[in-house]
Amino acid sequence: QGQLVESGGGLVQAGDSLRLSCAASGRTFDGYFMKWYRRAPGKEREFVALIMTNGGILYSEEPVKGRFYIFKDSAKNTVYLQMNSLQTEDTAIYYCNAALGAYNYWGQGTQVIVSS
Repeated sequence: QGQLVESGGGLVQAGDSLRLSCAASGRTFDGYFMKWYRRAPGKEREFVALIMTNGGILYSEEPVKGRFYIFKDSAKNTVYLQMNSLQTEDTAIYYCNAALGAYNYWGQGTQVIVSS
């Protein structure tokens, strides 16, 4: 049974940086699309970024493009989301997702709060 565990969230000030981690365990996620989503208060969950096994990357359009970076450490089975120049609008619960066809795994989420 695959498991994803996010960490690294917290309370920061606008302009700060944070690095979120998503540790995968329980099965191999080779071939899966590893993604980050977020859900801001009162809003729908939205896609942030994904990274593929071959290293291909896709980001959502504004407002995260150019500020957020996704990367992975395959040896540690961990995917990261580096978030720079954080804005109050980035306040959300950030979720890690692994998807391949009908298979879909979610982490429990890590909360990020950006104060002005």
